[in-house]
Amino acid sequence: MLDYAFARHRMVETHIARRGVRDERVLAALRRVARESFVDEGFEEFAYEDSPLPIGSGQTISQPFVVARMAEAAEIEPSDRVLEIGTGSGYAAAILAELASEVFTMERHGELASEAERRLQRSGYSNVTVKVGDGTLGWPGRAPFDAIVVAAGGPSVPVSLQEQLDIGGRLVIPVGEHLGEQRLLRIKRMSATKFEEEDLGGVMFVPLVGAEGWIEQDNGRSPGPVRKSLPELIGEAAEELPAIDDPGFGALFDRFGDRRVILLGEASHGTSEFYRARAAITKHLIEKHGFTIVAVEADWPDAAHLNRYVRGRPQPSEVSAPFQRFPQWMWRNTEVAAFIDWLRQHNTGIEDASRQVGFYGLDLYNMSGSIAAVLAYLDETDPGAAAIARERYGCLTPWQNEPSTYGRAALRSGYRTCEDAVIKQCRELLERSLSQEDDDLLDAQQNARLIASAEKYYRVMYYGGAETWNLRDRHMFETLDKLLEAGGPESRAVVWAHNSHVGDARNTEMGSGRDELNIGQLCRERYGDQVALIGFGTHAGRVACASDWDSDMEIKEISPSLPGSIERLCHDSGKRSFLLDFGRSGTLHNALRAPRQQRFIGVIYRPETERLSHYMEAAVSSQFDAFVWFDQTSPVTPLAGPTKGSGKMPDTFPFGM
Repeated sequence: MLDYAFARHRMVETHIARRGVRDERVLAALRRVARESFVDEGFEEFAYEDSPLPIGSGQTISQPFVVARMAEAAEIEPSDRVLEIGTGSGYAAAILAELASEVFTMERHGELASEAERRLQRSGYSNVTVKVGDGTLGWPGRAPFDAIVVAAGGPSVPVSLQEQLDIGGRLVIPVGEHLGEQRLLRIKRMSATKFEEEDLGGVMFVPLVGAEGWIEQDNGRSPGPVRKSLPELIGEAAEELPAIDDPGFGALFDRFGDRRVILLGEASHGTSEFYRARAAITKHLIEKHGFTIVAVEADWPDAAHLNRYVRGRPQPSEVSAPFQRFPQWMWRNTEVAAFIDWLRQHNTGIEDASRQVGFYGLDLYNMSGSIAAVLAYLDETDPGAAAIARERYGCLTPWQNEPSTYGRAALRSGYRTCEDAVIKQCRELLERSLSQEDDDLLDAQQNARLIASAEKYYRVMYYGGAETWNLRDRHMFETLDKLLEAGGPESRAVVWAHNSHVGDARNTEMGSGRDELNIGQLCRERYGDQVALIGFGTHAGRVACASDWDSDMEIKEISPSLPGSIERLCHDSGKRSFLLDFGRSGTLHNALRAPRQQRFIGVIYRPETERLSHYMEAAVSSQFDAFVWFDQTSPVTPLAGPTKGSGKMPDTFPFGM
């Protein structure tokens, strides 16, 4: 009969220690764990050969040297909590259990997980918990972990696993081709946003299959699965886009031409390609599918000036150029100006007003104008409170993860003292703007309703809390709903707004973690499959933006997208510009349903705090119906004029060019 204890010690001394494993705690653990208890029946005599062995489901038990090497790289302390991905037979989990306080191990094959759990229990390891699931997504309910050890090779490092590391935690994972070279990486989390990576050399592992790893699908040509990375799947499903000014660009969106409402997003408020692409799509929808409403994420009074212009209607006797306040470049740019001129030309000769295309702002409450009024008043009465207000208004986004500014204004007595006076100014501003309107949407009854409910809106906006987002998006949706109602049952609308407003909030961190909603969600709830939500994204380039609210416009470099984010997956597909239609590829839709990091750049861009300031989790294929990708992008071109909100503009109309 084979002396397993002798064989175990001999393996450690001749195969493990001599090959460079020096951690005495790891070597001692290998001497204690009976590997013969973790191999399939009939393979016991091979248990102490330093080689992998088959264990079913197409998996293997790793060779002891590799287990030792990874355990040593993880630098496990006796008090550590460890996550293992790829339980297999349970052997590596037993080694980890000898080293750590608690071990949590995940296996995607239910039969392997059940057998491993029985083996661990028989061997007396009560500090190991086994779970069946997608290991690439980790175990959020048990996080954070001091160490994570992954016993399978992925195409890249899963972001979910990085995020579940404690500060100072170590992640050991093979990364590379599933049938080629892999490198063993050790990633250390140095802070909330900083990770350090170290290459420990070449290895060979079975593929890491899951939402953030390789994707398993049947190719119809062989009985076994073909494993493809997410970038490969994206590349296969991508419909490459022609140049934006090519007529074929807009024609690619004919598939959505029968919808009542089409929402077109943007990943920043200052990217030329997003504006020009939305204009091309909208022109095509107007000419070929009869859309007559263009509703944008802008203040109603400013957009109303442009609406009169494109429809050839007279302007009020005293009217200044629109969009003079911060952030002027968002709508006061050459890309929008060209589209507005096109709309005016399109409407020329159409005498039936109901068939003309209108241009509307969704924000009836004039938020940017109201914020300007707040800042102007506070600059005069309490400059310290004004400085706090500028900081807070720069953080009014659902992806902003820096809550420290929200409580500061409420602690300052001057801020509270100014509240009533500022609210009064905002209401007067609203009443003046409504008194100039002659559109059917805004009859006297609705004006009265708006003014009556304005005080709550302005008080919430004044303090800039989380409630501001929901209140604003509900009102913008109600504006869209009123526009469609006024246009009749056949009316159809194109909406231009940021991805954070367009993508269904229920499938993002906004809805799942903070109970925030948005226009996209409300449209799906009201109009069902008559809605198309189309997001936009980019990997890198330049963007027009500001560092703080009411500060000068700048042109900044966009940082390359984070590893594991939806943007990095699109970039790694190798395609420069494309359309992803999630309704046409069930495989891709399912693969991208898992939440992963997604970038959001608004008016404010702070690349120095990129991860915290501009990323949140979202399940992109459920968030949107389709996604438009431009790998490299450029900034919008502002029209002539000052870049500060207080400057004067020429009086020529509509943009004071």
